Amino acid sequence: MSVVVLDTNALLLPFERSINLDSQLQSLLGNCEILIPGPLIGELKRSSSKYARAAIELAFRYTVVDTEATGDQSVIELAEKHNAYVVTNDRALISRLRKRRIRVILLRGRSHLDFDF
Repeated sequence: MSVVVLDTNALLLPFERSINLDSQLQSLLGNCEILIPGPLIGELKRSSSKYARAAIELAFRYTVVDTEATGDQSVIELAEKHNAYVVTNDRALISRLRKRRIRVILLRGRSHLDFDF
């Protein structure tokens, strides 16, 4: 079974872009386990996004995992540990993930998730 790590902006996608993460990931990967780095909950609590509270509730529908690192590094740590895909639209993070050969899933056409090729 594939493992997927969501970053902060991925947790906001369902509310900002009306994306159904579960069905989009199901269509790309089949059944998969979704992990959320614990430090992202704190990021969302400090976020000024009007969707932050809903994103926190969404995060707890998945498996929240404590990490030693914080921020983007916590996403990388978890992805490397579980050989996971990362769902993000953060350009700086995507660049770091590519350098580490971590597979990325991102928003395409403002309407659906797809693999970063």
